Amino acid sequence: MQLTDNPYFKILIKEAKEISSVSLNDLMNQKNRVDDFCFSLEPLWVDMTRQFITPTIFDNLIKLAEASGIEEKFSKLANGESINKTENRPVLHTKLRLKERYKSAEWQKLTSFCEEVRSNKNIRTIVNIGIGGSDLGPSMVTSALKPFQGNQNIRFVSNVDPADLNDNLLDCDPKGTFFLVTSKTFTTAETLQNASLARSWLKQANVTPFNQMAAITAAPQKAIDWGISKEKIFDFADGIGGRYSLWSSVGLPIMIAIGNKNFSSFLEGAAEIDKHVFNTPIRNNIPVILALLRIWNRNFLNIPMHGIMPYDQRLSMLPAWAQQLEMESNGKSVDKHNKKLKVPASPLIWGEPGTNAQHSFFQYLHQGMEKQSLDILIPRNAIECYLPEGWKESHKTLIFNALAQAEALAIGQENLEEPHRNFQGGKASTIISWGKSDPYNLGGLLALYEHVTITSGFLWDINSFDQWGVELGKQKAKELINPENYDEFSPAARLFLKQLGSGK
Repeated sequence: MQLTDNPYFKILIKEAKEISSVSLNDLMNQKNRVDDFCFSLEPLWVDMTRQFITPTIFDNLIKLAEASGIEEKFSKLANGESINKTENRPVLHTKLRLKERYKSAEWQKLTSFCEEVRSNKNIRTIVNIGIGGSDLGPSMVTSALKPFQGNQNIRFVSNVDPADLNDNLLDCDPKGTFFLVTSKTFTTAETLQNASLARSWLKQANVTPFNQMAAITAAPQKAIDWGISKEKIFDFADGIGGRYSLWSSVGLPIMIAIGNKNFSSFLEGAAEIDKHVFNTPIRNNIPVILALLRIWNRNFLNIPMHGIMPYDQRLSMLPAWAQQLEMESNGKSVDKHNKKLKVPASPLIWGEPGTNAQHSFFQYLHQGMEKQSLDILIPRNAIECYLPEGWKESHKTLIFNALAQAEALAIGQENLEEPHRNFQGGKASTIISWGKSDPYNLGGLLALYEHVTITSGFLWDINSFDQWGVELGKQKAKELINPENYDEFSPAARLFLKQLGSGK
């Protein structure tokens, strides 16, 4: 059932029209607002009081979710049913967060290899070569958990632009550099091209690639054929999609960076959110409520953009990860029955860390004419810093800025005599807060966003687990390898290719 066919769709359309003339400032000061729209799953705290919702709207959103069969859909996901219909696969990433995994041969192989690499004093740099889900998640988490890292350098190469690999290897000793080649299918063109260059770089230095390369893939035989030792191949199931894969062996660079114990804590934080999602009634289910809010803003209030603003410098890569998570999952125009959607799915996701963003595009947020909603992410406590006394005050300043921006965007400040100083307010945001950005809490935060994306897909009745939209561009790029195909391209493309061949 598409969103527009839901019996509560028309009711909510009417309520959206009515609330459009209501002041957000007035809503924020309604009686019991905090009790109604602040939700807690310790240490996670979600404050939705600065959103255009009322108790009546909230009740109808809950009924919308119930009518869509959300609980049954989550049950199928949890039970491992093949809900990814276009690829005939189950969706298995949440099973990677269960404690039973720690007894598996797969886990033992991963953890043993991790400790072997971490204890090898000759290996000073680990370079992960991947792209998309084989890069964004691991690189984001590794960056976010820098205080928990060991002494080795963990680097990530994703762009087929040779500058990416070149610049990452400039200060590396080939004898002390180990490569992880991460590709689900082991056919990803950009990854294999970079891996081939890395292999040649090792050979050029008289280093045997067989000893200093490992593969992370769901196609182990292809990795063996390419030249990776069977003992250094770490596989994962087809039912684990790329953007949901950082919990699998794709997370090996994270594990090497922070160690097995911290990686287990990371999984446990995510598992706690899974438990909450699968066992909590919809009315109190935080990821479901956040998904309903995303649907409300996108399809009823016609807000096409959703910003994610982490007030945590180490989470600077989180918006890029969230872009892939949401837009590759839900950037669809047909439902799971291949019928055209009647309303759009997926907002445009964007963002940067505060406070830098305040001196960049927040002008647009405060006084621009376009609508957008925001998530403002705040760790309440800082990880210990090795700075002179006063760094804790800097963290307080960071928190004050985050809260001040949420209030200023919502309330605004009227100045009709000087319109250039007028702030209309009425800009919606949600504050998502947690204790501190350690492995456990980061795991929970990422699982929270995964479930928001998945729930939104369930409500739109789309398949959030395939990504056929990335295939056409790949196909066209392959066709350009053969000059005989050039005639199939546009005149401007052919002219460009001719100039490229001239060396100008």
